[in-house]
Amino acid sequence: MLYNDLIKTVEGLHLNEISEQRRKVLQPLVDYIQAKVNEGLEIRLNFICTHNSRRSHLSQIWARVAAYWFDIGYVSCYSGGTEATALYTAVKDTLESQGFKIITLAPASNPIYAIKYDADMDAIISFSKVYDHPFNPLDGYAAIMTCSDADQNCPAISGAEKRIPISFTDPKISDGTPEQLEVYANKSLEIAGEMFYVFSQIEL
Repeated sequence: MLYNDLIKTVEGLHLNEISEQRRKVLQPLVDYIQAKVNEGLEIRLNFICTHNSRRSHLSQIWARVAAYWFDIGYVSCYSGGTEATALYTAVKDTLESQGFKIITLAPASNPIYAIKYDADMDAIISFSKVYDHPFNPLDGYAAIMTCSDADQNCPAISGAEKRIPISFTDPKISDGTPEQLEVYANKSLEIAGEMFYVFSQIEL
């Protein structure tokens, strides 16, 4: 079971408020996952953004939790960028405030974190990396482009069997402002809501 504080966050999501326009954007991902479920195949999702520091991590983490919440097995979620930087501190702080437990495995300029959503489940290992890093799958996955820059700058994603653009506005615009905490919290909830909507549509 999810941690109690994380359950509260999930129960506060408003899936019915996702616009019809965004549902159309999300539908190709729903279709991809449903096709894999129908065929009894593993589902591999690689969320890609330019720096693999904010949106791609949030998408990976919330997609993993959504799959678990809706009991959809054989789902593996990854993230990567067109370049590696570091998981931005505000993302880590936001996830902790929303109920995740995060352990720093390797402090460095590009730290490695273990992100726990359930005491009895394996942690999500999180660090910034390029999308084709050996930690990620080499083939047989869907590449979900979470920012328009990555979508435009990656005309081809090696090994991806499906490319799905699902862009989110970068919370980076709030960095260093009084609104930063609120902006990151809202972006995390927005991404969580959309990932939960996607997995709520899957028929087992």
